[in-house]
Amino acid sequence: MRSSLVQQIKRQINKTLRSQGYDLSNGEFSITSNDRDHLRQMHALARQERLAERTAFIRDHRSRIQDRMINGRDLSVKDISPKLIQVSARSDEEVLFRWWNYVWWSVPYESAYGRQMRYVVWDQHHCAVIGLIGLQSPILSWAPRDRHLGINVTDRAYWVNQSMSAQRIGAVPPYDRILGGKLVAMLMASDTLRKDFHKKYSKACTPRQEQDLPARLLFVTTTGAFGKSSLYTRLKLREEWLATFIGYSNGSGSFHIPNALYEKLLVMLSRSGADVARGYGNGPSRKMRLIRQGMAELGYKNGVLHGVKRAIYLFPFAKNLDSLIKNGCRRPIWHHRRESDLTDFWKKRWILPRLDVREQTMRQFNKDHFLDEQLEGIGR
Repeated sequence: MRSSLVQQIKRQINKTLRSQGYDLSNGEFSITSNDRDHLRQMHALARQERLAERTAFIRDHRSRIQDRMINGRDLSVKDISPKLIQVSARSDEEVLFRWWNYVWWSVPYESAYGRQMRYVVWDQHHCAVIGLIGLQSPILSWAPRDRHLGINVTDRAYWVNQSMSAQRIGAVPPYDRILGGKLVAMLMASDTLRKDFHKKYSKACTPRQEQDLPARLLFVTTTGAFGKSSLYTRLKLREEWLATFIGYSNGSGSFHIPNALYEKLLVMLSRSGADVARGYGNGPSRKMRLIRQGMAELGYKNGVLHGVKRAIYLFPFAKNLDSLIKNGCRRPIWHHRRESDLTDFWKKRWILPRLDVREQTMRQFNKDHFLDEQLEGIGR
């Protein structure tokens, strides 16, 4: 009986991997191309699975989304006035965040774990959503980040818990057509985030270590979905760089194993006596460990190494971040970046000089047509 289950799951995994464009040979799977369109297509299966799980939510909130969008012909670039609105539970912003998070991005949404700060970037002038910022607890052990910052194993938890990882950064239509993603990325470096972090976590401590931590947001890390990202390239406020490229991830994760198959792996592991209990610690690291364990039992050599290497970027909030970590400086010297200054610089540096080239594409955007296409897409 167990042998039959194992063979059934392995056949399903082989079929799934091949459908995503992987080659399989001698217990290993490898990507066949690093072309961006190919990499985007590799994520399509996981994305469709997530959308199918939330079809009712996406359909039910069409009118609310429509009311908070703007047609391209009605958008005045010089009047764009963004405001970062932090998402609270059961708020209108939470619906907006969830809807766009599910629908718009090629890389599928994964549930956030640990600390979480979510923002809707709202255009006060046009009363429309510009984009999203989604932050969550970072990976504790991450070699490229730790090597770049000089973080050692002993103090790693202390420093990493004064940072966040950006899972979502970007603009939605029609703002994406006028480099709105650059604006959202710049706004993530604003004082607003670190002040909100302090307010939200000023009395927090790590559950396992019971260690009091300074409620300081020293830096944020994020990744480009398909290698290096134009979103973060040359991102600065006047002469001050907002983001730094610090290396590549090792190409590991879980998107290539759909949730339905993950559940079957857990059944298989539990029948082997493995601990697959849910609850505290059942975050992305635990999920990857269980996938690795299950895939190894099926004979795969690279269970979580999907091969899509993502560029890593670091947004420092402290000018003396290196000295804080490497030399034990006690007080951060903060950058001071107002949302209005970042917005003005984005307009002057990025979009107004390019508006003649991008304006036609912007004005062609029709929100009714867009919503019809999205809802038809999830119905297939």
